[in-house]
Amino acid sequence: MGLMLKRKLGDGLSVSILGLGCMGMSEFYGPGDDAQSFAVIHRAIDLGVDFLDSSDIYGNGHNEELIGRALRGRRDRAIVATKFGNVRKPTGEFIGVNGRPEYVKACCDASLKRLGMDTIDLYYQHRVDPDTPIEDTVGAMADLVRAGKVRHIGLSEAAPETLRRACAVYPIAALQTEYSLWTRDVEQGMLATCRELGVGFVAYSPLGRGFLTGRFQKTEDFAEKGDIRRTGPRFSGDNLERNLRLVEQVKEMAEKKRCTPAQLALAWVLAQGHDIVPIPGTRRVRYLEENLNALGVRLSGEDKSALAEAFPPGVTAGDRYPAPGMKMLNH
Repeated sequence: MGLMLKRKLGDGLSVSILGLGCMGMSEFYGPGDDAQSFAVIHRAIDLGVDFLDSSDIYGNGHNEELIGRALRGRRDRAIVATKFGNVRKPTGEFIGVNGRPEYVKACCDASLKRLGMDTIDLYYQHRVDPDTPIEDTVGAMADLVRAGKVRHIGLSEAAPETLRRACAVYPIAALQTEYSLWTRDVEQGMLATCRELGVGFVAYSPLGRGFLTGRFQKTEDFAEKGDIRRTGPRFSGDNLERNLRLVEQVKEMAEKKRCTPAQLALAWVLAQGHDIVPIPGTRRVRYLEENLNALGVRLSGEDKSALAEAFPPGVTAGDRYPAPGMKMLNH
């Protein structure tokens, strides 16, 4: 791979051009395998991927513990991002969002303990709490920076106006939201706001929850237990049929470019700006390596136009999440 390229988030955080989303190692895409996950994390670091993304809710804390164990002896080679704000019962049900200052601080201490670390490199509010002024939440996050527990702070799925208010309190290094060929909502103001404010952009699900890889053709292809795609609006019924036709176009174009559909989809996200860091998730070393080889895919102006035309904003059938999840976005 040679020397890994870097991108800057905000004015002080430099990370590998591709990160590694670790959520699926613990939950949401069927059963995980810790040994396999360790192998992926170690291989990622050996290849120069230093940006690992987690949250306190992934596997109800399991994901942070997993990353902590995987990074023993390698902590200095990784930039660890995690999140707080989504509240779940121990049994797993989501029960709301909490951005109150005392909750922020308690969550940070709990995450540090699970990670087995003294400092979190990038700490995000996972979803904005509409009942707590963003100034109060970000003020508490800034206190964590001053206390040396957090290096940089970020927001996830925040509205442009919320980001603006947050930046007035303390510099925000990154905004994280979904961005891919089939989810282009952020182009309607969010990316422009990030750029105006000097906030980096972290793109989660840049492969459309794996769908843009072309590996899934029917609902039965998803894990039978614990795979959120089985209940996702985009992955069922007529929506699935319509979206499969979109993926066929990625496959055809990838064949012409002599790359895989996943590499083409990632190359497109990377080409949308030098301030964008995609964090594709995987639990397999071979897919990690495939994703990294997207860095060698060069898109011509013609390629970019053809992809943008095949995937205009709003073309994807179905919402990103079932109704309760949609209500938590863009506050």
